[in-house]
Amino acid sequence: MLTADTPILIPDDPTRNGSKPNSRASIPPSIMEKLVEVSDQVVPIDFVLGTKCRATVRLRSLSATASIAFKVQTSSPHKFLVNPPTGLIPPLTQTTFQIILKPQPQIPSSFPRSTDDRFLIRTVRVGSAHPGTITSWTYDVKLKVAFVGPFLLRHAVNSGDCDAVRSMIKFQRMLLAELSTREAESLYRVANRLDNSGDMVSLLLGAGLKVESATRSLEEVEDSRWGEKGWSELHVAVAFDRTDEVSRLIKMGEHCTLDCKDREGRTALYLAASKGYERCVRVLAGAGANVDAKRNDGCTALSRAAAKGNSRMVKVLIDLGADPSIVADDRHRSAIDIARDEGYNEIVEILERGEDVLNAARRGDLVHLESLLERDASVDFRDQYGLTAIHIAAIKGHKDVVMLLVEFGSDLECTDVEGRTPLHMAVVGGSKDTVEVLINRGANLNAKCNRGAIPLQVAQTMGYELITQFLLLNQPIS
Repeated sequence: MLTADTPILIPDDPTRNGSKPNSRASIPPSIMEKLVEVSDQVVPIDFVLGTKCRATVRLRSLSATASIAFKVQTSSPHKFLVNPPTGLIPPLTQTTFQIILKPQPQIPSSFPRSTDDRFLIRTVRVGSAHPGTITSWTYDVKLKVAFVGPFLLRHAVNSGDCDAVRSMIKFQRMLLAELSTREAESLYRVANRLDNSGDMVSLLLGAGLKVESATRSLEEVEDSRWGEKGWSELHVAVAFDRTDEVSRLIKMGEHCTLDCKDREGRTALYLAASKGYERCVRVLAGAGANVDAKRNDGCTALSRAAAKGNSRMVKVLIDLGADPSIVADDRHRSAIDIARDEGYNEIVEILERGEDVLNAARRGDLVHLESLLERDASVDFRDQYGLTAIHIAAIKGHKDVVMLLVEFGSDLECTDVEGRTPLHMAVVGGSKDTVEVLINRGANLNAKCNRGAIPLQVAQTMGYELITQFLLLNQPIS
């Protein structure tokens, strides 16, 4: 049951007739407008046993004309203090108050989220001209409590409670990343001593726990826990974000397969992308790893990045040629569908800009295309057939668009799903001028598509005499 605090009293204006201190207006809370907003609906408290713990809440006024009086109530006054418990916020400004957890003799009964502890913030508008006694309160915000931090994480790991560890990591996403090297290695040693060490270690490493090479050798990949998880040496190197080790394994070739999958169907590139390890993703993709490889449930690296709201990784994957049109979940949604549903507008914009680039190239709209590229739209965005903007501009015969795309870094040797380069497409489109532009900028005349045909053979098959003659004249001297 919530405790009741004494209402804030503000002196009556002596010029007002009939005002009575502490008289209560009967205004239903349901029709009261929201007067404040808080920084977070859940208050995270970094818990340490036997220690006073504090959390700061930011409270912002939504009123443009009047000050807002507030008071904070708790369901657990025997555990918590609030400082200050009451106050005034001027129009459209903010203030803070602290929630203080008294030293506790035992671990919370539930964490990270507490089932017993909560707060109410009650508010009322105070008239700027005649601010009389506050007679009626309405609550705007309910706050819940979450107990987090390294102490509870270590306790959960030491107890072998994988579910609690998983919940803490999910709630406090940066928890593992913020551990010092010493804390991380200590946590790893604790986990490694458990009876279920394989499960706990896999959980921690899979969630991003970083351990120095001296503490954990990559040779431990032969350990049974990695066998159970189905991880290769490449997976383990990626899990530690060890780009140099990833490069070494790739060079070894015979010791690792770029697109080998673990038991969940995750490739090393998928794992790297899901953890946000950009350098590993670029190294793997550069070596030929499939950026569109699907997990067992159909999820791709791009759809996973979109679902997590990782706009930076989405941009990286798009630049590396990931296909945003792939249906990647059981609801038949593509990456852009997922981003829209989750409300990640920045990611939607990145993906939509890619589609705009393709459409502008298709129309030959130089002005709009240049505007998109100057706003950092990707020239490598692909449709479901693997076609980039330069493929489309080439087959349409838009030579000026082709030149613009080359200036912005389009790859002259990029291929669609049938292995055709932009030069193949220009020949198919029958545009001699576009063929000339591509060759003058260094396109490979002898590039072969999946069927083994070079551009000259395509021109001969389609009966384009002028293009055939031009290609013959420009064949490199053998």
